Amino acid sequence: MKPLTGKVAVVAGATRGAGRGIARMLGEAGATVYCTGRGAAGTPSGGRHAGRSETVEETAEMVSAAGGTGIAVRVDHAVEAEVQALYARIRAEQGRLDVQVNVLGSPHVQGFTPFWETDLSKDLPGLQSYVWPHIITCRHAIPLMMEAKSGLIVTVQESHALGYGGSIFYDLGPATLKRLMYDLAEELAPHGVAAVAIAPGFMRTEEVLATLGATEESWREVAATKKEAQDWGFAGSETPCFVGRAIAALAADPEVMRKSGAILSSWSLSEEYGFTDVNGERPHWGRYFAENFPQYANPATRTGRRWELVEVGAASGGGETTEETELA
Repeated sequence: MKPLTGKVAVVAGATRGAGRGIARMLGEAGATVYCTGRGAAGTPSGGRHAGRSETVEETAEMVSAAGGTGIAVRVDHAVEAEVQALYARIRAEQGRLDVQVNVLGSPHVQGFTPFWETDLSKDLPGLQSYVWPHIITCRHAIPLMMEAKSGLIVTVQESHALGYGGSIFYDLGPATLKRLMYDLAEELAPHGVAAVAIAPGFMRTEEVLATLGATEESWREVAATKKEAQDWGFAGSETPCFVGRAIAALAADPEVMRKSGAILSSWSLSEEYGFTDVNGERPHWGRYFAENFPQYANPATRTGRRWELVEVGAASGGGETTEETELA
């Protein structure tokens, strides 16, 4: 039997990219997956994805083809009424929710300018539009999990670290969502629900492949010959399914509460659980990035301090906490 047979998942932001890969791999593990997002048949994506053709219906078909049950629902996760309707439907149709994954866009920035030069009329709405959909979605997903006293909530983030992002508004969005998972982990610990942040490596999404003129068959050649690909670290990339298998492995782990509150990565979970990417390889973006981009992997700080996660044991429920650490 597949490890997630009988389990119900929501992948919020499943239209393309990491969300599509995650939905597919939860399906591969046997789950019923509600694939949600704004890009649906008859209502194409807007914003930075305007003109792209992917839909949640296509993703749901891929989930079913992988061995699960895919259900497409057009949802704008910034609209609370639509989110409420989604979980009311799941309650009526399934009576449970086991996995909630949020892949809801990327930080909005107008530019990497000093904070005192930012245009708040543009940057504040961008921050809100990035953070609020996660909060709204978690608020309405959690009650279904609490009733069963089990479940896993995941936010997918670009980085597994807590270092400064180079711009206050670029930094605040991801840092807030990582903190949200830690806060939820603390509140939900007595209820058996885990919450984590997970970072994939550099992914070969549909958009990245198109931008670089590559396919899954030709990407290695492109990585070796195209300067833009080399500048991006394309040779160390992974498919969106790699982080999907990471989340599927976590969801199937009966000891997942041990990781609640943590910031994890696709490559570290691959080493722990033993899964590979869909091409049979085991990419390790953390190691590749450190070896090829050392100036970014361990940047200097002006204060001599950085924020990190440190393990503090299981005295009050286990997990990890965030502390300010002085650099040597």
